[in-house]
Amino acid sequence: MKTGIFFHPVMKERSWPIIGNKFQRFPELLQDLLSLPQVELFTSPQAPEHLLRKVHTEEYLRQVKEAWYWEGAVRAVGGCVEAAKGVASGQLRNALVFSVAAGHHASPASGWGGTYLSCIGPTVTYLREETPLERFAILDTDAHHGDGTRRIFEADPQVLHCCFCNTHWVSEDGTKVDVDVGWRSDDETYLAQVREEFFRRAREFRPQLIFHNLGHDTCQGDYGDRGLSPSFFPRLAGEVKGLAEEICEGRYIIITHGGARRDVAEEIFPEIARLLAS
Repeated sequence: MKTGIFFHPVMKERSWPIIGNKFQRFPELLQDLLSLPQVELFTSPQAPEHLLRKVHTEEYLRQVKEAWYWEGAVRAVGGCVEAAKGVASGQLRNALVFSVAAGHHASPASGWGGTYLSCIGPTVTYLREETPLERFAILDTDAHHGDGTRRIFEADPQVLHCCFCNTHWVSEDGTKVDVDVGWRSDDETYLAQVREEFFRRAREFRPQLIFHNLGHDTCQGDYGDRGLSPSFFPRLAGEVKGLAEEICEGRYIIITHGGARRDVAEEIFPEIARLLAS
């Protein structure tokens, strides 16, 4: 099985809200990887609007459609849906989905922080309607709380949502978890918290697929600096990949999230793609 990489040229053509133009040199930076038989590049399509309507209100969708960032957002969601389709069918082992203007701050009727459509909400809707998969884990290691994702899935016991942010809270059923990583951390401390709070819970929960909102805004010198080094992010992805292989047949989808340092993006995402394909 292959690793799928989902990207669209529009993602390199503009400076996007919050994250800027960090994908300007993609997918060219992945060319060495794309020559490998186990890696395939896909052009992210627009997400089907019927899926968007099942997560977002009609009025909110109308507002986002009128915004200049609609094209990037709707293709980020479409890439996530297509990645999940490939992983669920067994055509793909795992996937890296490039995302702009879409992600974890998008709620049913609002969005902020550079993310205006939900990626995972429509994707889970698709998977439940069209595949046997119905139980999912979401790991969020962006610097900020994934409030939109939480609102979409807050009443859904079949979704484990574990968010590493600035508060500590656990729902009564244990499927919604906030982990306070502190304003400053380091690679070893942060990774230990992910192992304890997410790995332990995921092993008990037994999801059929793991989604990972992977932001690098927590990197040293980025806008959500928690003190993490650039080398931390591929290391984290490698560990979560191992967990996915242990508990859900390797089904693992990484969605790029926050972070504006282009040099960090150019360093970590080729390495993460290489790890996924290994």
